[in-house]
Amino acid sequence: MSDSESETENLKDVEHVTGPVEDAWKMKIPEFKEQDNPHGLLEESSFATLFPKYREKYLSACWPLVQKSLEAHRLIAELDLIKGSMLVKTTRKTYDPFIIVKARDVIKLLSRSVPYEQAIRVLEDEVSCDIIKIKNLVRNRDKFIKRRNRLIGPGGCTLKSIELLTNCYVLVQGTTVSAVGPYKGLQCVRSLVEDTMKNVHPIYNIKALMIKRELMKDSNLKDENWERFLPKFEKKNPNKEKRKQKSDKPKTKKKEYTPFPPAQPDTKIDKMLASGEYFLTEIQKKSKLNKERREKQASDKEKQMAKRSKDFVAPLEEENVSKIKKSKTNIPNKVDVKKLKSKIKKANKMK
Repeated sequence: MSDSESETENLKDVEHVTGPVEDAWKMKIPEFKEQDNPHGLLEESSFATLFPKYREKYLSACWPLVQKSLEAHRLIAELDLIKGSMLVKTTRKTYDPFIIVKARDVIKLLSRSVPYEQAIRVLEDEVSCDIIKIKNLVRNRDKFIKRRNRLIGPGGCTLKSIELLTNCYVLVQGTTVSAVGPYKGLQCVRSLVEDTMKNVHPIYNIKALMIKRELMKDSNLKDENWERFLPKFEKKNPNKEKRKQKSDKPKTKKKEYTPFPPAQPDTKIDKMLASGEYFLTEIQKKSKLNKERREKQASDKEKQMAKRSKDFVAPLEEENVSKIKKSKTNIPNKVDVKKLKSKIKKANKMK
């Protein structure tokens, strides 16, 4: 609920508490010293990871620094450029049982193009890492590239704003997103990345984080629920096809429930029994069919004769007179040649 930046500041003021705690985020993690485990570990354990060829040059340059930082925790680091692998393992002097897991995360981040300065921060108690796989969240390749670019933003401004709000280092590389920072900040980064790959613009989550950051400053609202202040974004324009499908479907009234099944439709035999055809002989059936056929032919013949006789029917006299009058009115008047000649002469004189 609170911002990761403010939490890290509050953690310094909170003393170590033994027993049940209401808010686990406020509990200070005590430093694990050699006095806590003087006998060391019972068995040696190791982790190895592969790295791509383009990372060889950088890793060979920074590997002495990696070895030096791991030696402080009594760990051994090995780099094999032939096989393209990195190895970390415990020694007899190693006293911290969890430091090997942290060292494994360091070499994983180095293989994912995270710089040494950021990767080595994982060895601290308050800092962890999260490698988010985004490859399987989107099936279409073009959509995947667009949404990944949306996460980075123009000139990396979106990524920078995520880093400032979550207090984490974030790197988008290939099909993964690597994040290094406090535990609460890593939770925010993961939810933001997953929402972005599910076609939710990162600006919505960034805006919500900014509001949370401002609310954290207010002492009265510090312990209250912030959902009423956070913006709720919903899709306003659903697909047009869905709209059309809903509008095209006619509204049907629900039929009243009856426990009895619907009546069976009548068969051919039932219809014949009702009309009386079932009891007729074959000769009677044939004569009936012939009779129906003759009646149909006679009705068709009458219709055809009526159509033909229409052409031979004389029109009414009143209609003919009205037609002739209309045709006379449409005839243009005769042209007066003398008047036309005088008009032309006057026009020539004016020129």
